[in-house]
Amino acid sequence: MENKKEIIFSGIKPSGDLTLGNYLGAIKNWVKLQDEYDCLFCVVDLHAITVKQIPADLRRRTLEVLSIYIASGIDPEKNTLFIQSHVPAHSEASWLLTCNSYMGELSRMTQYKDKSQKMGESIGAGLFNYPILMAADILIYNTNLVPVGTDQKQHLELARDLGIRFNNTYSETFVIPEAYIPKAGAKIMDLQDSSKKMSKSDTNPNGFILIMDPPEVIRKKISRAVTDNIGVVNYSDDQPGVKNLINILCAIKGITPEEVVKNFEGKGYAEFKNVVADAIVEELTPVQEKVKSLLKDKTYLESIYGKGAEKASYLANKTLRKMKKKIGLIPEAKK
Repeated sequence: MENKKEIIFSGIKPSGDLTLGNYLGAIKNWVKLQDEYDCLFCVVDLHAITVKQIPADLRRRTLEVLSIYIASGIDPEKNTLFIQSHVPAHSEASWLLTCNSYMGELSRMTQYKDKSQKMGESIGAGLFNYPILMAADILIYNTNLVPVGTDQKQHLELARDLGIRFNNTYSETFVIPEAYIPKAGAKIMDLQDSSKKMSKSDTNPNGFILIMDPPEVIRKKISRAVTDNIGVVNYSDDQPGVKNLINILCAIKGITPEEVVKNFEGKGYAEFKNVVADAIVEELTPVQEKVKSLLKDKTYLESIYGKGAEKASYLANKTLRKMKKKIGLIPEAKK
């Protein structure tokens, strides 16, 4: 009898155009997971609306993110690809978990604390509560492993706490998820300020490379990337800008920092940056072409997210029914 594969769940918000950091730090690693695990990859559009979105842009980016998943090598036949809002169980389970959550634990979330300091009283309730929706996303699929970066570890801990609390209150219901730390995965930093992660919400467009940036824009941004006055290609914390570019090259080429340093011995930053830019363009060009092609075929995309939502709903609703029954809610009348 074949061993059942462990379940992995992950998703990306369509709240901005995706960056090279999203691609190398998440999507490229997901491609490697699809043969080993039972994977659900979601476009988490409900998370995007914690801040105001322009409706047309949100719809465009949602389909673009889905297309990027497929164009990057995530096979819709092997994985469950879907749009979060198409599976109402996410929202329903989120409310049931909200009623088992505490204000104190949500107010301690680092991202909420940071944003509330900046926004004060005008901060939305969605920004306060969205870690519970994230917990619901994970728990309703009995997820075993969640690929997370350091900035999301706290939210996974909350999902674990809520799962354990529900199990202890109402009996065993959820699998308690673990963090999946990829063996090789790059944390790509801002090209202008290497102390912070590359982000699509950055106000300086030279700080990030978008997956859909044209080759000439990519080359210009890499040529402007901040380095230092040392002039030697070294993999050192004392040269964070250079180290970041080495990480990008290693993530794309599957080589080690030591190999990069050796290859550029006695060579300057200009030559090094040209090689990094060439590698990015070579990696992203086929992805961009496939995305453009997919976006022209809305019927195909609809068939992918339709089948994905159907499969995801079947799995999520099984867990949701258990939750409702254990809480004491009366089951719906049979149709």
